[in-house]
Amino acid sequence: MKWVAVLLSAALIVALPLLFHRERGAAPSSGGGLELVVITPHNESIRDEFGAAFSAWHERRFGKPVRLDWRVIGGTTEIMRYLESEYQASAKACCRDAAARGERLSREAAMALDDPSKVTCRMDVFFGGGVFDHEKAERLGLTVPAWPDGEEPPGLFRDDSGREVIPRTLNGEVWRGKAFYGNVLSLFGICYNSDRLRDLGIGRPPASWNDLADPQYFGAVGLSDPTKSGSVAKAFDLILQTQCARAVKAAGITKEQVAAYEAELARAKHDRAEGGVVPETYVRAVAAGWLDGVRLIQRIGANALYFTSSSGKVPVDVGTGAVAAGLAIDFFGRMQAEQSTLPNGREVMAYVTPLGESGVTADPVSLLRGAPHRKLGERFLEFVLSRDGQKLWCFKPGTPGGPLRKALRRLPIRREFYRSGDPAADAFCESVRPYYADPLDRPEADAYHLGDAFVGAPRWTGRHFSIQRDLIRAMCMDSGDELKRAWRRILQTGGPGKNPAAMRLLQAMPADPVPLTWESAVREYAAVPRLERLARWTAFFRRQYNLAYEAAGR
Repeated sequence: MKWVAVLLSAALIVALPLLFHRERGAAPSSGGGLELVVITPHNESIRDEFGAAFSAWHERRFGKPVRLDWRVIGGTTEIMRYLESEYQASAKACCRDAAARGERLSREAAMALDDPSKVTCRMDVFFGGGVFDHEKAERLGLTVPAWPDGEEPPGLFRDDSGREVIPRTLNGEVWRGKAFYGNVLSLFGICYNSDRLRDLGIGRPPASWNDLADPQYFGAVGLSDPTKSGSVAKAFDLILQTQCARAVKAAGITKEQVAAYEAELARAKHDRAEGGVVPETYVRAVAAGWLDGVRLIQRIGANALYFTSSSGKVPVDVGTGAVAAGLAIDFFGRMQAEQSTLPNGREVMAYVTPLGESGVTADPVSLLRGAPHRKLGERFLEFVLSRDGQKLWCFKPGTPGGPLRKALRRLPIRREFYRSGDPAADAFCESVRPYYADPLDRPEADAYHLGDAFVGAPRWTGRHFSIQRDLIRAMCMDSGDELKRAWRRILQTGGPGKNPAAMRLLQAMPADPVPLTWESAVREYAAVPRLERLARWTAFFRRQYNLAYEAAGR
């Protein structure tokens, strides 16, 4: 029956574009036949609200509504795989057509064309997902700038006084590139169930990533698979960044020095202290902090009840008490906390962003290369980046400019939605403050305040992002049963302090082909084929965890 399986697999591959979920937006039927095709990982509520609001905005400004044709195929990882495949096929066909005309056209030259009749994925806009994937799409040429520098619509990125209202970066987090534009912000933190904490005898709510590694949380933490979700991978990345920052601070290096050293390294195009570009102390601190972060994630993974493929499952389970705490994206955490509040007003669940431990990341929007409806795509980008589009993210339902049905509970990116001390900008903030679904004027929900408290640098983990996902999978998921078994035995026999030999075995890192370090992870280990690397790592960790189990209590 092998041939049957082969035929079915082939049929599925051929049919993938047809199986692709197409969904109409909430916009009314457009008499002029205007339609915009948008691929997105955003949920139904976001699609409905932006579909209706953009159509109404377009009709007010240009006289015609627009129907949004939403393409929903899964998370950002699935979207990127699909886009890469579509553009590769389109560029190949373009080269073949050129050859038939007696012309020579390279694949690189084809991918430089922005013409829907030549190279296209037959969609217009990529809306949502993290910077990592939008930056990759820009680098691969899948997306194009919506406007030349300096020719964007007035007031979109700078106000009348010239102040940036959508910054390019904040404390090392990139919000805008050449072909992607952050339009909503995300923070990462911890959601927890107060009743479950009390049952476990935990007197203080978690306030730091380190708290989730406390033995008291054994079997009571919910986590998501970073290989399935770019946003969850970013949350784990922030844990690593935080440990790098702590190691750097412990080495006596200030935030200002970090910025200066990173600028020097960028100018010199170095990752090391070669030639005395930066002190070796700084390089060693970053490398040590990264390994500290890997081992912290390992201990958090040892406490996990599960790793789920859905990032939204963890807050729901915390709300019901299935787990005591877990990693969460801010808006999932806040929404579930609201839904878990009892009729008498008692809050069973809460969400907290650890101060100084979470950078503020952006979900961008990008214009796709060869967009069939380019002008409409440009207008959609203008809408979502403008005040009109930003109100949808943070206003209560039914308020002027707000969503129609459901609060989206997201953090807008435009600076004037938060207090800044600038009288003109704060006047706008004050005028819309009564409509906020969350208190953006307070420190705990002010994205700019929380972002300013974070110390990090993209270079610390930027090239490690993909390999970190695989390391966490091998270390905490594929060898998860062995990890939890060893950790339980260590806790039962007096804890880490009573079992130094077992802890050394538990926290050992791979050494084939070389010892795993911050540098070797993106040098030697990145050169090993992914599946082979995963298999080696998984076998290593399983072996070590079994040895740790045997050593515990001796």
